[in-house]
Amino acid sequence: MEDIYQCYADQVKRFLVCLTGDPALAEELTQETFYQAVKSFSRYDGSCKTSVWLCQIAKHCWYDHLKRQRRHPSVSLEALCQGGEEPAAGEEDGLPEISLLRRDSCVSIHKAIHSLREPYREIFLLRTLSELSFREIGEVFDRTENWARVTYYRARTMLAQRLEE
Repeated sequence: MEDIYQCYADQVKRFLVCLTGDPALAEELTQETFYQAVKSFSRYDGSCKTSVWLCQIAKHCWYDHLKRQRRHPSVSLEALCQGGEEPAAGEEDGLPEISLLRRDSCVSIHKAIHSLREPYREIFLLRTLSELSFREIGEVFDRTENWARVTYYRARTMLAQRLEE
């Protein structure tokens, strides 16, 4: 299991960062994912790639976290977004206008992605950031490869429309 962790931990964490938008939470959920993987390893039949299996577990850990948050809300999303963020490395060196434009563009893109409803958001993130194939995405959702292609295309179209606005 240690070899599996070494091989896939970064990929699972990137996937979770995309889902959550919070690196600290993604780290916590990555640990939970591998804990659940150890508990259920005997049931893993090898019918899909290990990365797909782990992303399925990670997705369920994220859903469980969301259910717990709904029962016990702590901090609003607005409060988290308005927190004191440190400037990215090198921003002080460049022109402030360019840094602001980059930050605004990045924020706009992230908002557009996170405004997508499920499964569009997750499929878009699986394809673009985790670089899963359409077949693998279909396996994650227990659907066909064609369903994954169509859903990804629709997600891209929705994002393009939202970014044009």
